Amino acid sequence: MSGPSFTQELRQRQTQSLVLAPQLRQSLKILQVAALDLRSVIQEELQNNPALEELPMEDLNIDRAAAEAAAASDAPDDDDDNPPPPATADPREEMDFSKEFEILAKLDEDWRDYMAGAGGNQPRTTEDAERRQHFFDSLVSETSLQEHLAGQADLADLAPQAREAMNHLIGSLDDRGFLTQTPNDIALQSQLPLDAVQQAHTLLKTLDPPGIGCQTLAECLLLQLAAKGRENTLAAAIVREHFDLLARRRIPDLARKLGATTEDVQTAIGEISALDPAPGRRFAEDSNRVVVPDVTVAKDDDEWLVTLNNDYIPRLRISGTYRELIAKGTLTKTEREYLRERIRSGKFLINSIEQRQQTIERITREILKMQRDFFEEGVSRLKPLTMTRIAEAVGVHETTVSRAIANKYIKTPHGVFEFKYFFTPGYQSEDGASVSNTSVKEMLHELITTEDRAKPLSDQDLVVKLQEKGLNIARRTVAKYREELGLLPSNLRREYA
Repeated sequence: MSGPSFTQELRQRQTQSLVLAPQLRQSLKILQVAALDLRSVIQEELQNNPALEELPMEDLNIDRAAAEAAAASDAPDDDDDNPPPPATADPREEMDFSKEFEILAKLDEDWRDYMAGAGGNQPRTTEDAERRQHFFDSLVSETSLQEHLAGQADLADLAPQAREAMNHLIGSLDDRGFLTQTPNDIALQSQLPLDAVQQAHTLLKTLDPPGIGCQTLAECLLLQLAAKGRENTLAAAIVREHFDLLARRRIPDLARKLGATTEDVQTAIGEISALDPAPGRRFAEDSNRVVVPDVTVAKDDDEWLVTLNNDYIPRLRISGTYRELIAKGTLTKTEREYLRERIRSGKFLINSIEQRQQTIERITREILKMQRDFFEEGVSRLKPLTMTRIAEAVGVHETTVSRAIANKYIKTPHGVFEFKYFFTPGYQSEDGASVSNTSVKEMLHELITTEDRAKPLSDQDLVVKLQEKGLNIARRTVAKYREELGLLPSNLRREYA
């Protein structure tokens, strides 16, 4: 079967399943969202479903005891004192969600077939593994830069042509947040008046994050300084008037041309270095998000304990009032069918929340098992780990693992980390040990922060230093990791006495 036709068939099968069973979309959403967001999803369902009610905390233990007693006696959902409902309305039958979860399992199988057809289950190189990781992260990505900007632009009072121009401008941004076309080119291609494009461009450069919509790095940095009220500082003068000297870090020349001391110039360059040269890329992660750990892993004596955070998840139950209404047999057929569907929907929600918690706990226990050295000793002992290994251990597909860990955090003895932090490709050292790329980045960070600032290490020097540690890594990979760490190249790190 060819790639495109298979992809189309997969998409059709998924779409058909999810349209026929909208509750499955809810189940996937429940699996994906973090604890804080899950509370909002549940509260919305509580408002829309009269058969659901939140269990007060003081009644939680009583309800649990009653449930255990009912399970022990194999009692039906309705009270024994009430007349039994018709056979077609047996509440016990409503608890069977095997069909829905079979469809979810089928989606897992479809993804497994698709990934196998796309080139096998195991990545061959570190770069392949990173691209694969990016694919799974994309399945659960949050608001994009374009969506973020469009939401702000919608609040602005723009004329129709300027609003259309804004859409073209936003669509012309690269992942850094820079324009890939000039306003003149956009005006020609879109057949919009140049003044409308320029009006939209002026507004775009005032939106959050600061520095968006520029055509050059210097303009981007100046916008960020202006946003901080620092447009009349030495740092702004360096960027505005002598950007070429800044790029070459010619501190003595800058000091002479600006009539400043070398110490003042170095302080100004430090301020510039703290700016974001690619403000659009911050949307890979949400830095303003309140982080609440979904799971805590802690050691008690010699035993590691995994504890799920249930504090933000409302406890739900089916309202006994509505079950009694069905049992009494006084409702019309339409009313009875409506309530039966609401009760079934409520029970499916409760079941989905339970499955979510079980899946997260099982994934956490497997991470603990495979990254035991990290939990015992810290970041430097993080090992390479793929979602494939965890998925096989848990018995689900990688897409399920990807959704289950999305936007979630785990509290460890070494701090709070995103779940995806534990999934990283790696390298084989000369002594046969596996080293994650996260650990490699930590090594690079340590080498650079402890270097002689008068003679900083070039990327090739860093390659040699890593080789001395038994790691053979290409220079371009070292440069890539250095940039991801937010560290400047050696010529810009040099400090003059």
